[in-house]
Amino acid sequence: MAQKIQGTEDLYGGYMRAWQHMQDVARELFGAYGFDMIETPAIEQVDTFVHGIGESTDVVRKEMFRVFSGALMERLLDAGTESGLKAKQRMAMRPEGTAGVVRAAVENNFVPQGGAPVKLWYGEAMFRGERPQKGRLRQFHQVGVEWLGAPDPAADAECIIMLMEFYKRMGFDPSTLTLRINSMGDAACRPAYRQKVRDFILDHKDEMCEDCLERAEINPLRSFDCKNDHCREVMADAPLAKDNLCDDCAAHYAKVKQYLDEAGISYVEDPTLVRGLDYYTRTVFEVECQGAGVGAIGGGGRYDGLMELEGGKPTPGIGFAVGFERMYLALQSLGVNVDGDEPACVYVACTGADERDAVFRATLVLRQAGVRTEADYQGRSLKSQFKQADKHNARLCVVLGSDEVAAGVATLRDMSTHEQVQVPMADLASEVKARLA
Repeated sequence: MAQKIQGTEDLYGGYMRAWQHMQDVARELFGAYGFDMIETPAIEQVDTFVHGIGESTDVVRKEMFRVFSGALMERLLDAGTESGLKAKQRMAMRPEGTAGVVRAAVENNFVPQGGAPVKLWYGEAMFRGERPQKGRLRQFHQVGVEWLGAPDPAADAECIIMLMEFYKRMGFDPSTLTLRINSMGDAACRPAYRQKVRDFILDHKDEMCEDCLERAEINPLRSFDCKNDHCREVMADAPLAKDNLCDDCAAHYAKVKQYLDEAGISYVEDPTLVRGLDYYTRTVFEVECQGAGVGAIGGGGRYDGLMELEGGKPTPGIGFAVGFERMYLALQSLGVNVDGDEPACVYVACTGADERDAVFRATLVLRQAGVRTEADYQGRSLKSQFKQADKHNARLCVVLGSDEVAAGVATLRDMSTHEQVQVPMADLASEVKARLA
């Protein structure tokens, strides 16, 4: 029997309604802030992600799914190397959303010289070769925003404010959420800070894991995010970014905090927060749900150098992403029903096969009027049709028998009160819509 791949899930029923609800909330909220939706390809050139996410990250080194056509795979197996491939032949499944959106912005010139900033949001599937576990899948879903062309610290604060409002609208009690923030500095101050962290790691090389020793040469700040408990203990004494910010970065960070304070947003400053991707600069932030046991349920930050890495002109950027599956688990842990109810419908039933044509015409009229309508397609008895109507969450049942068809009327049955009235077929759609309103 064919089975889904480990680390993937089928979205249907209440689970799918929850994912759709998440996108609906995003569409309404992000739209109010001026964000338009974008969808980028699920397959991009490998370099799109290497440039932005960074070669030192676990995402690029270990988790990114590579994609080859069947013919190209045979060629690679014969050659034993991909060194002869062109850039367009080196493809990967999208592991996160920002790099693809920035690539699209560069390729389509979303932010022309002197032009206004562009605001974009997405709701898409992402792919990573993770070891499947609770809240960590190989195909997962995110909604996220990208704001390109706005260097103002108010943009950082507004993104965070919007993120926290998003959680509230999804059903979270704000008191259950912890927002952590930090500043990672920029090109002016981070190189010297990176060197300090590198020297610290090498001074403690006998206590650090092999991955951290490798990170020391590529991106030492990633060692703050190491999953090895002992490494994290050692890194607790490492130099902190907040003590090594240049004046401009310190002023930017102070302004972000000022705006958050004015908006009444609670936060915790975490000087070890670096996020997992190399493109972040200055403000970074992350949100966790206390006691949910699923880790961060969203986060983001500023990435003022990413447009250049993707081949564009210098353009500041900031954004965030929220993981659907982790958020779903967190809401469940709080006892919040995010599945919603199955949509109510109207069920059209008949007393016998002779009225089947009348059922067909009635369902056609109701559906054309925008009414969700179900009917029997298996020759069930009237009693069985009523049971099926209940399973479909039908609020009304239109009953057509020989007497109704001959008189040009329908019996309208309220499925909760069992009250029945007869209405002319010509008025069926309007009567049904009025009762459903």
